[in-house]
Amino acid sequence: MNSKISTFIKIVVSVGLIIYLFSLVDLSQLGQYLVEADYLYLIFALVLYMLAMVANAVKWHILLEAQGVEVPLVAVIKYTFVGFFFNNFLPATVGGDLMRGYGLAKYTSRNTDSAVSVIVDRIIGLMAFMGTAVISAIVAVSLLGKSELKLVQTIAIITLVGLVVGFAMIVSQRLRTLFGRIFEIQVLRPLAPFYERISDAFGAYRHAYGALLNAFVAGLVTVILTGFVDIAIVHGLHGTVEPIYIFLLNPIIAFVLLAPVSIGGIGVGQAAYIYFYGLVGMTTELALALSIVKQAIVYLGSLPGGGFWVMRDKTPE
Repeated sequence: MNSKISTFIKIVVSVGLIIYLFSLVDLSQLGQYLVEADYLYLIFALVLYMLAMVANAVKWHILLEAQGVEVPLVAVIKYTFVGFFFNNFLPATVGGDLMRGYGLAKYTSRNTDSAVSVIVDRIIGLMAFMGTAVISAIVAVSLLGKSELKLVQTIAIITLVGLVVGFAMIVSQRLRTLFGRIFEIQVLRPLAPFYERISDAFGAYRHAYGALLNAFVAGLVTVILTGFVDIAIVHGLHGTVEPIYIFLLNPIIAFVLLAPVSIGGIGVGQAAYIYFYGLVGMTTELALALSIVKQAIVYLGSLPGGGFWVMRDKTPE
């Protein structure tokens, strides 16, 4: 019942936001952007998006290897697409993380390590996105004089610091041992073995500096590719925006979309594009057109994941 109510609320949020946002724009101008688009640029954007997913899979593969979990890269790529598919077609964006972790069960019995690798993969990816946002914000505010972006800069810095500190805490042996003492309480003792497995899985990254660095670099490649996705879309819509703003705002919007308050980010994503790109002078119509095309590319790019999931027991790796 609670799940049904939650899904209903998300549908209401998505539909309500879409209706409201469409009431704000000149529909003829919006339609002109979409009808007169250069679809070669949009196809190129789709290719870039799928390459970004492959780069994301490489990041996850690096983190799995750091734990000693041997899974073929091809399989990791497939289940990365599976994760994106379920992220986009399930009400909550964490659904894809669960499905890609579950998919690896056929390759390894180390389910705890696989699950932890998914969490670390998500954290490293967010750190790469927010690191890019911080650098872009500094350039935009300090060098280009965009004082109206100071709040965005502050949000990016605070988020990045929070991610770094949080990750340092979960891999810290001392803190994990300290937290583990609560399982000495009688009622929690049955959970102690489970916590120890999780703790050991996180501990595998404690001194894996090379793997973490390589994963972060792979995350940066993902960020760059997704940034160029939006650049290609804007060109395809015959619009203009400074690339530095895309590399600043894309990570912020991606972080906003983590909140499970709508269906697949519909409505929330459009509102975020309109608000944040409005700060750098983009018209409401172009921002909405950009968000619509981006959403379509995300859906199209993740569709192979559905096929991979259906065929998961029928195709050899």
